[in-house]
Amino acid sequence: MAHKKDKNKEEDKVKEKKNKKSEEIASSPSVVLKNAEEEGVGKLPSHFYEEELAKLQVELVRLQEWIKYKGLRVVVLFEGRDAAGKGGSIKRITESLNPRVCRVVALGVPTEKEKSQWYFQRYVPHLPAAGEMALFDRSWYNRAGVERVMGFCTDEEYWDFLRSCPNFENMLIRSGIILVKYWFSVSDKEQEKRFIQRINDPTRRWKISPMDVESRTKWIDYSKAKDEMFAYTDTKQSPWYVVEADDKRRARLNCISHLLSLIPFEDVPRETIILPPLEKDKAYVRPPMSEQTFVPNKY
Repeated sequence: MAHKKDKNKEEDKVKEKKNKKSEEIASSPSVVLKNAEEEGVGKLPSHFYEEELAKLQVELVRLQEWIKYKGLRVVVLFEGRDAAGKGGSIKRITESLNPRVCRVVALGVPTEKEKSQWYFQRYVPHLPAAGEMALFDRSWYNRAGVERVMGFCTDEEYWDFLRSCPNFENMLIRSGIILVKYWFSVSDKEQEKRFIQRINDPTRRWKISPMDVESRTKWIDYSKAKDEMFAYTDTKQSPWYVVEADDKRRARLNCISHLLSLIPFEDVPRETIILPPLEKDKAYVRPPMSEQTFVPNKY
């Protein structure tokens, strides 16, 4: 009888190991993606996305330390249609990074003074110094997109930009800057869905502007402007990387993973950190707590 119980226990252990192994295989990235494709599911599962994002963010921290250690200068441009997911991807990249190393540049409407300057002059002060990475949430490519379509620049200014831009970017690259350009591509149906979500969500309503609404009526014009922009500025020295962004989760993971693959990095030597004991001063007398003003414990 005891022998039979031992045998049953052994069989249960074997089954448990097999089940655990099956679960590990089923949750692996390749199997999850394969299953999603076979089932015709376009969106990544939430749990898979969160796990993969956490792994990639650890790698981003390693990249950040390497950039700082080696004194690299990195510029990443995020362009694309309104509501394509640029801001969300930038947020996930910077979430775990040091804002003193990784800066986000999101410029507003140019001032009258800036309008009178050399076009690229407005962006030059925001380029990174040694040991920094600058993420541009829209960039000098405003001229090839919204300014062209909405008539905010002249034909002469537009064509001068397309001719000058490759030279400007080559100049940055020759100076040692690592330049990466992402174009987030979104379908008209998905953009409409996201616009409606923003309109109906009080916490995101600020994201949609009259300009965004008007852009819906100029979908083809924006498509033509993008094609023209790529024809002049998608060069071997500074190519455009297109991110398919109808699935926000997939777009974020693909973009971050690709960015990590473009800049080789290693672990930075670190000193062991030992916390010292708290300093004790018997002569110190803390003021009464009643003299301080505290935030109410509402929650």
